[in-house]
Amino acid sequence: MADFDAIYEEEIIIDEQNLEEQRHATLVSEPILIRGSGNMTVFGLSNRFNSEFPSGLVSRVAPEEFKATIGRINAVLKKTLPMNVKWLFCGCMCCCCTLGCSLWPVICLSKRTQNTLDKLLEWENSHLYQKLGLHWRLTKQQCDSNSMMEYVLLIEFIPKIPIYRPD
Repeated sequence: MADFDAIYEEEIIIDEQNLEEQRHATLVSEPILIRGSGNMTVFGLSNRFNSEFPSGLVSRVAPEEFKATIGRINAVLKKTLPMNVKWLFCGCMCCCCTLGCSLWPVICLSKRTQNTLDKLLEWENSHLYQKLGLHWRLTKQQCDSNSMMEYVLLIEFIPKIPIYRPD
């Protein structure tokens, strides 16, 4: 009974095997990149994305769900980008007279298209892809062939949280 209130320090033995398991648990696959495949690009945003199913999503997402998401993204682009091109053409025609101010409408419309796509991807993530451990987002990336920037779809893998491992 004399040892009842005594505090003992436990030795923590670090196994190489446990350390390797922790390292493997936190590894995440490389994100999947989907580039624009349209014939028209306005301020880095292509008028469509390729709906070919990437091999990195096999056994994670059904091809039908992937194509439906890409179809919704392409529908937004099909609806908004032709208007952006018309405003860009008009803005370029009047650019000398307005000292560049005629390009503001197309810049605002381009931001609006990006915000619409961000909201669509946020909705898709919260309703489907977050449950599957995926996160879609629209991001800028430098083109491979030149120094220009383009918008691409990035599908990131969310690491699984080990709920059965103690803290």
